[in-house]
Amino acid sequence: MKLSLFAAVLPALLLTSCASLVGQRQVDIPLEKIQDTLSSRFPFNNRYLDLIDVSVSNPRVSLQPQSNRLLTSMDAAIAPPFLKSSWKGNMAISGRLKLDAARNALLLADPKVESMNVDGLGSAYSGPMAKVAGFLAAELLNDAVLYTFRPGDLRYAGVQFALTAIDTTASGLRLTLEPVR
Repeated sequence: MKLSLFAAVLPALLLTSCASLVGQRQVDIPLEKIQDTLSSRFPFNNRYLDLIDVSVSNPRVSLQPQSNRLLTSMDAAIAPPFLKSSWKGNMAISGRLKLDAARNALLLADPKVESMNVDGLGSAYSGPMAKVAGFLAAELLNDAVLYTFRPGDLRYAGVQFALTAIDTTASGLRLTLEPVR
C-alpha cells in the first residue's frame, strides 16, 4: 500500500520540481512577423457616418519603446461619396501591447490616433475627420491579434508555461513566459 502511494505521488513531485528548475523563458518575435500579420488586414475600406468613404493601405509597423506601444503608419484616401475625387494623405495609429492568456495571444489594445495628414482637406473638416479616424482606429486595430502561440509553444521539458510580460527591443518584441506551478 505504501509503495503504491509512493508510486502515485512520485510523478507529481518530479513534475513540480522540474517546473521550479526550468525557470522563465523569453521568446523574441521579430518586427517583420508583426508587420506580416498586420499587413493581412489591409487594404481596409469602410464608410463612416454615411458620409465619408475611407480607405487605408500600406501599413508600416514600428515600435515606441518608451511607451511600450506599437505604431502603425498607413496611407489614407478619404472621399465623400458625392465627389468623384478623394483626398490623399497618411495617418498613424498606436496601440498598447496586451497579453491575452485565455487565447494565448499578443493583442493590440487601446488604439490611439497619433497623427492624420490629408492633403487639400480644410481646417473646417479637422474635427469630423478626427472622429472618423478614431472610429477607424477602433474598428481596424482594437484587439487585433499580432501573434498567437500554438499549444505546444507553451510547453517545454514537460512544463506548461504562461505568458507574463512583454517588452520592446531594437528588433521586435520579447515575451516572457513563466512556468505554471
